[in-house]
Amino acid sequence: MDDGRQAKWWSRPATGRPGRDEPESRGGGEGDAPSVRPDSPAPTGGVAPADSPAPPAGQGPQEPAPSRPAGPPLHEPDVYSTPPYGGPGPWAPAPPVQRPTPAHGTPVPPQALPPQVAPLPPQPSPVTPQATPVPSSSSQWLQYDPWGAPGQPLTQVGPPAGTEPGSRKNRRGGAFAGMLLLALVASGIGGGVGAYVERTGGLTTVELPQASHDNGDRAPESVAGIAASALPSVVTLHVSGTAESGTGTGFVLDARGHILTNNHVVAPAGSSGDITVTFSSGETAAAELVGKDSGYDLAVVRVKGVSGLKPLPLGNSDNVRVGDPVVAIGAPFDLSNTVTSGIISAKQRPITAGGEKGDGSDISYVDALQTDAPINPGNSGGPLVDTQAHVIGINSAIRAADSGKGTERGGQSGSIGLGFAIPINQGKRVAEELINTGKATHPVIGVTLDMKFTGDGAKVGEKGPEDGPAVTKGGPAAKAGIRSGDVITEVQGQRVHSGEELIVKIRAHRPGDRLELLLTRGGEERSVTLTLGSASGT
Repeated sequence: MDDGRQAKWWSRPATGRPGRDEPESRGGGEGDAPSVRPDSPAPTGGVAPADSPAPPAGQGPQEPAPSRPAGPPLHEPDVYSTPPYGGPGPWAPAPPVQRPTPAHGTPVPPQALPPQVAPLPPQPSPVTPQATPVPSSSSQWLQYDPWGAPGQPLTQVGPPAGTEPGSRKNRRGGAFAGMLLLALVASGIGGGVGAYVERTGGLTTVELPQASHDNGDRAPESVAGIAASALPSVVTLHVSGTAESGTGTGFVLDARGHILTNNHVVAPAGSSGDITVTFSSGETAAAELVGKDSGYDLAVVRVKGVSGLKPLPLGNSDNVRVGDPVVAIGAPFDLSNTVTSGIISAKQRPITAGGEKGDGSDISYVDALQTDAPINPGNSGGPLVDTQAHVIGINSAIRAADSGKGTERGGQSGSIGLGFAIPINQGKRVAEELINTGKATHPVIGVTLDMKFTGDGAKVGEKGPEDGPAVTKGGPAAKAGIRSGDVITEVQGQRVHSGEELIVKIRAHRPGDRLELLLTRGGEERSVTLTLGSASGT
C-alpha cells in the first residue's frame, strides 16, 4: 500500500511453477491464460495502455503511482493486463465482462463474440520492458468494463447469439404456438361454416317445400263445406236505441228480405230505434221490424232494396239426435262470419231466459236443443245448422258459470260449452205468424200455476189473476176436468218437475194439438186429454 490514494496490486510469487516448455494445464478449457516465465521482465511503471478508460466523471486526475524500486521484477510481465482486483495472479480465469451503459440509460445488447482463440504457445524470449503489449482484439480481457453500469447482465463466453440450444427451443415453441393458433382459427372458421350450412341447408337460396294450390273445394258435409254454403245467408245486426244498443246475428228466410233473429237482439231499438244489417260480403242495409214475441224470444226484420238474397234452407228439429254434428255461425262480440262446430248435447232441455223486467213479461220458455258448439254474446239469433247446412235451431242462450243467474240471453260471459238453441220447428211456426200477422200465438191449457210450489210437478193455483178462478171457465183444462190444487206430473209421457217445465212443454206444441196429461189429486193419479187453446203473445 502507498499513501492510500490508489491501491496497487502486487502479484504473489508462486513456487513450483512449471517451466516455459511445460505450460500449465488448468482444466484444459478454452479461455484459460497460458503460463508465463517467472523471470520475464515486468512492464515499466506508469505506462498505461493507449486504450485505457478515462477516469469516471466528476473525479479529478489521479496522481501518478510512485516508481518501483530498481531491481529485478518479482514476476514476468502480465501480457494479459490482469485487473487490479483479478486473482489470483496472471493465471486466474478472466472475470465476466460487462458492457458500458449509454448516457441515456438504455442497455446496449451484447455484440456477437468473435471465435475464441486458442492459448498462445510459450514465448521464445522475454518481453522487453519498454514495449507495452497491445492486447489482441480477440482477447476476452478487452470485454471487461470496470465502469459499466451495475446490475447489467454479464457477457459470457459461449457460442454466438442465436446458436445456443435455448434459442432453438424458443423457435420451436414459437412455431408450435403459431401452428396451434392457426389450427384454432381454422377450426373456428370451419365450425361457423358448418353451423351456417346446417341452419340454412347449404350455401344456396333456401326454398321451403309447399303444397300446390288447390281449387278450394271441400266435401259438402265438412265444416268448411257447411260454412261455405251457409255464410252467404248469415247477417250481422247492429241495433241502437235511445237508451242502449246491441249486436246480434240473423239469417235470411226468403228472397223478399225477411230475416229471423232473437227478440232480445232487436229489443234495444224499441219502437223508434235503428237496425242495420251487414251481409257476409260486407254490404249493409237498413232494416225494419216486422214482428217480435218475448215468450218465444223470436223476431223478424226485413231489408228493402236488396237483391240476390240467398235464403238458408230450414231443417226438421224432430229428426235431430243427440251426438249429431252441428255448426254455429254468428258474430260473437261483433266478430262477423265466425264459425264454430260441435254436437247436439241434449234435446228438449227446458230453459227459461230473461226476466230482467221483473214482471215476467220478458221471460222466454224454450224446449231447447243443447249444444257444445261455442256460443258467445253476439251469436244470438244465428243459425245452428246440420251437416247438410240446414237450420235446425236458433242460437239464443248460454249457461254462464260466473253469473249465478242460470241461463242468460244477453249476458257478457263467455262460452263454457253449454249453449241452447230454439228448435227450428218452433221457430218456423212463430216466424210465419210474425210475417203474416205481426204477432205470434201461444198454446195454452187455461190454468194459473202456483210458481212457488216446491214439490215435484206443476201445481194448479188456488186463485187466478185479479182474484179470479185458477182454472179458466170454458177453457181446455176446465173441459178436461182439471181442478184447482191438482199437480200435473207428465205431458205426453214426459216427466214434469216444475211449473216452468210445464209451460215449456206446452209451448213446444201448436194451438189445437191434443195432449195427454198425468196428474195427481188427493194422492191418486189421473190421466186426462185436452186440446190446446190459443193466446196472443207480446
